[in-house]
Amino acid sequence: MAKLIDGKAISAQIKAETALEVQELKDKGIIPGLAVVLVGNDPASQTYVNLKEKACAAAGIYSEKYALPANTHQDDLFDLVNRLNHKKEIHGILVQLPLPDDLDEESVIETIDPWKDVDAFHPSNVGRIMIGNYRFLPCTPAGIMEMLHREKIPVAGKKCVVVGRSNIVGKPMAMLLLHDNGTVTICHSKTKDLEEICRGADLLVAAVGKPKFITADMVKPGACVIDVGMDRDENGKLCGDVDFEPVSKLASYITPVPGGVGPMTIAMLLRNTVTAAKIQNAIPDRQKVC
Repeated sequence: MAKLIDGKAISAQIKAETALEVQELKDKGIIPGLAVVLVGNDPASQTYVNLKEKACAAAGIYSEKYALPANTHQDDLFDLVNRLNHKKEIHGILVQLPLPDDLDEESVIETIDPWKDVDAFHPSNVGRIMIGNYRFLPCTPAGIMEMLHREKIPVAGKKCVVVGRSNIVGKPMAMLLLHDNGTVTICHSKTKDLEEICRGADLLVAAVGKPKFITADMVKPGACVIDVGMDRDENGKLCGDVDFEPVSKLASYITPVPGGVGPMTIAMLLRNTVTAAKIQNAIPDRQKVC
């Protein structure tokens, strides 16, 4: 049976470390601040925002929440983001995605000051990730790298397969694995011989958004399997992109759903907010992933 990678336990460690850094900044008269903007009434987004708000309070991070109606005009959203860009108490800005269909996500992201872009979605930060000279990392891929490092799971020289090519997870995940000297293949809906490619992976990251998509016949015995999915199965039960029970009998390591990658995302958001506060106050940051 695979060893479970306990995202709850690892995220708790990171939150505790972050709280200590927050206190160190407060001793210098600096209170890290995060603004979260929520547009519309998407239940999942509301849940995520509430969790982020509670996590900030627990770590001692000052937070502001802006809940806007679904019919918010794009110019009004731009105005809010620009105000937050110039608000000294706010070091990090997060616009919760997805946005309502009539809003241009790309333009909104580009409006955020790159130095306050704690999601690391701004093109400037994406480019920095590409060349390895980054300020922030997207929270989910960064959290996965932390899990691998803290579990002492080697990446260098390993065959790494990422299933999914989203800007939020798949693409940056591939770059971080590459920076850690993995040999990386990105798979997607047009990939031929997907099963065979997955079977060759020493490290398999499933980020495709389809319940139980990765089955046991797609997994190499002894592989490390990271499940980014947060789906519902045919019975409405929470599950991931990996068919957990049979795959866990083959893998060496596996992340559960829930309790795996999910908790890491918020932990890394807190760390990014502290990093942003340090950068904006010219304080060296000792934290760096990969």
